[in-house]
Amino acid sequence: MTRTAIIIGAGPAGLTAAYELVTRTDIKPAILEAGHQVGGISRTVNYKGNRIDIGGHRFFSKSQRVMEWWEKILPFQSVGEVDGLTLTYHNQTTEMRTGRNGPNPEETDDVMLVRPRVSRILYDRKFFDYPISFSVRTLMNLGVGRSFRIGVSYLRAIAFPIRPERSLRDFIINRFGRELYLTFFESYTEKVWGVPCEKIPAEWGAQRIKGLSIVALIKNVLQKMRPQERDEISQMDTETSLIERFLYPKLGPGQLWEKVAREVVEKGGELHLEHRVVGLTSEGGKIASVDVVGPNGVKRCVEGDLVFSTMPVRDLVQSLKPAAPKSVAEVASGLIYRDFLTVGVLLDRLAINGGATAEDLSRKVPDNWIYVQDPDVTVGRIQIFNNWSPYLVSEPDRIWVGLEYFVSESDEIWTQPDETTIAFAVAELDRLGFSTPEAVQDAIVVRTPKAYPAYFGTYDRIQEVRDFVSGFNNLFLIGRNGMHRYNNQDHSMLTAMVAVDGIVDAVDNRDSLWDINTEQDYHEER
Repeated sequence: MTRTAIIIGAGPAGLTAAYELVTRTDIKPAILEAGHQVGGISRTVNYKGNRIDIGGHRFFSKSQRVMEWWEKILPFQSVGEVDGLTLTYHNQTTEMRTGRNGPNPEETDDVMLVRPRVSRILYDRKFFDYPISFSVRTLMNLGVGRSFRIGVSYLRAIAFPIRPERSLRDFIINRFGRELYLTFFESYTEKVWGVPCEKIPAEWGAQRIKGLSIVALIKNVLQKMRPQERDEISQMDTETSLIERFLYPKLGPGQLWEKVAREVVEKGGELHLEHRVVGLTSEGGKIASVDVVGPNGVKRCVEGDLVFSTMPVRDLVQSLKPAAPKSVAEVASGLIYRDFLTVGVLLDRLAINGGATAEDLSRKVPDNWIYVQDPDVTVGRIQIFNNWSPYLVSEPDRIWVGLEYFVSESDEIWTQPDETTIAFAVAELDRLGFSTPEAVQDAIVVRTPKAYPAYFGTYDRIQEVRDFVSGFNNLFLIGRNGMHRYNNQDHSMLTAMVAVDGIVDAVDNRDSLWDINTEQDYHEER
């Protein structure tokens, strides 16, 4: 008799688990997705032909397995030579070139583009390279006095590091010095999390920016000075924050996950959109059934042999029947999330850098995204979608940007009418000198709840939840919210892949899922 796997959530982790099951086992996945489209935070929102990438998703991984998986779903672009270097992707047994054999994006949508990575910091209304470079322009923008203080504070941090490292503030100061922390880290990080850096555990830095430091920046500069015969897309030896090109689906990240969802259904899996899980019933040490409410408002019970959960840990524990022990419920209810709001704005030109139209955008403002460090505005990042993929914009003479706000659902900007939020965002663009209100052609607001699981609140007791849910021998927690881990897309995929590995090999390897994104090779930028 065919077994069934209930998969809660159709984001990268849930869809990867479903795909792995239908291609490697005879287990039938049934995906229950609360939203109206697949992809989770990696979905693409289509507004009048203009596509929004929620948060900006570079398709890059130090995992060869993930790179091969992506290439199987969407072949890599035929680019021949870029900057005089033949782009290749290597694994241990084969070499796959993106040269003559790859698809042409002008002829098909099923293609991964190879894109240059450019991101900068906007601080004091001036652009700074990210990561910070030791250039004449940087020194001129900072001024002699501040540059001197940065150097002195870095030497002081090396000589007298803060011990023990209790907070993210301590972590960053030990690697960059107090002055650089105050200039380029503090304001942006506090925008993201809504709390002072002193209240964020050092563990967050250890997961997200462990490999980035002044020494790493210098090594990267020296490495780029060496002659190279070829350039690998995988960039396996490069710190993640320092990569210079990445893969990107022609029509945004959601394009890849929509194709994965179609293939899962074609191979016998089920996908149920607008189906919200409201209860999980346990019997005999396993999850026996799941209660779900469909788009018609009717609740029904779904039975399965296995359950993969990507729903927020807080919601999962609160949905259990019988109820979790009081201490476990206390930890779950105290977990904190940051929500994410994007204002997509269609412009006919930018005012920054002397003014830029879509035609000269790549020369004047080549950034994929810009970190906004200035504390007098609320916006945290600005995405320039034209520079992710020109195919994200419906009209080639328009500039399509996304203003990103890190918020809580109780904040006024989350609850106020869209027109008010749009007016607020347009005013911030004007205040930054980025564009004028007259340049705005159209706009939309997109809200993404629980986008970022936080490492404060009751997170320091998360092990109590892990120990409890491990008692259900058919329950697999995977993905960012499913594990309350600030995973990247590839890390979330790997948790699903490794979970299915355990099922195929008939071993309980669920503890090993928590080791993903803790090794040095997996660390991502801030």
